[in-house]
Amino acid sequence: MSENITAVSLFSGAGGMDVGFKNAGIKVLMANEIDKMASKTFIENHPETKMIVDDINNIFPVLEEYRGVDIVFGGPPCQGFSVIGKMDPDDIRSQLIWSFLKAVEIIQPRAFVMENVKALAAIAKWKDVREEFIVKAKEMGYGCIPFIVNAAEYGTPQKRERVFFIGIKGEEEFGDKFLELLYKQKNKAPTIRELFKDLGPAGTERNPKTCSAKITYAERPVMRKIPYDCLMFNGIGRPIDPDGYSRTITASQGGNMTLIVDEEFLHNPNANNWIQEYYEKLVSHEVTPKFAEAPERLRRLTINETRRIQTFPDDYVFCGAKTSVYKQIGNAVPCNMAKAVATAVSELLNS
Repeated sequence: MSENITAVSLFSGAGGMDVGFKNAGIKVLMANEIDKMASKTFIENHPETKMIVDDINNIFPVLEEYRGVDIVFGGPPCQGFSVIGKMDPDDIRSQLIWSFLKAVEIIQPRAFVMENVKALAAIAKWKDVREEFIVKAKEMGYGCIPFIVNAAEYGTPQKRERVFFIGIKGEEEFGDKFLELLYKQKNKAPTIRELFKDLGPAGTERNPKTCSAKITYAERPVMRKIPYDCLMFNGIGRPIDPDGYSRTITASQGGNMTLIVDEEFLHNPNANNWIQEYYEKLVSHEVTPKFAEAPERLRRLTINETRRIQTFPDDYVFCGAKTSVYKQIGNAVPCNMAKAVATAVSELLNS
């Protein structure tokens, strides 16, 4: 634990990354978020942290007050870089990584942590952007290395890969040491069935049914080797294997983008696996896909379930309408993932 380490949180959203950093023993002095409802959620759960609700580009003078904190962390909007978005370099949200770096330049922390979609570090389209980011960080006195991290390896029941750009002031050859410290944080997550067991079925007291979007068969399903990888239903939300991990909870979560579970098979492993059976019928051409409503046993994830998949505490309060809450949860960095990265960075600073 690193109780003497301080931090500033940027692009804080509902505070998922902050939960992780605080659980790693880091004191977050200030946070910034432009979305009013997400910032309301943040304030409700982190009253000890000063929240500034504004565009980051408007608060640079205020950041001078925090010059010399140990860490600046945050996750600028990823939609402009995401493979499920338009991947538009001119998207105004894509420019916010430079605002993050400007904040680092003003605050001059010992380290910075910037989270974003894996694509920013992994695909050729963004090669010039990531190289420019690393060069600019170096010009500011920071060695900077991007690390791709899978949330599923750090106590998070979700196959969610993200890049973390780690910057250390005055250090360039820290990659091996950081990975050594990060790998020490690996922790097996529970399966979805294990995770949801005590919540009970949707519509019960501990698990209110919160997403009413209908589930309909796709007329032109996209078939793959594993049923849970297929696009057998309309919308982005795919079924989840209850004996495995969830797919990524998306930032655009809500409505027919919300992931799907088979209620009967989820709470009774001896029940028939309807998803597997439907998949096999499609593969064997026993059924012809057509637009129609799927059986009622298939449903969308509830807010309480998505909260758990993102590893927020059960008592974490979300403000706003259902659509806003789903978005806040989907936009967040999983708390356990953030804690693993924060612990590794703080131990690196203390080594």
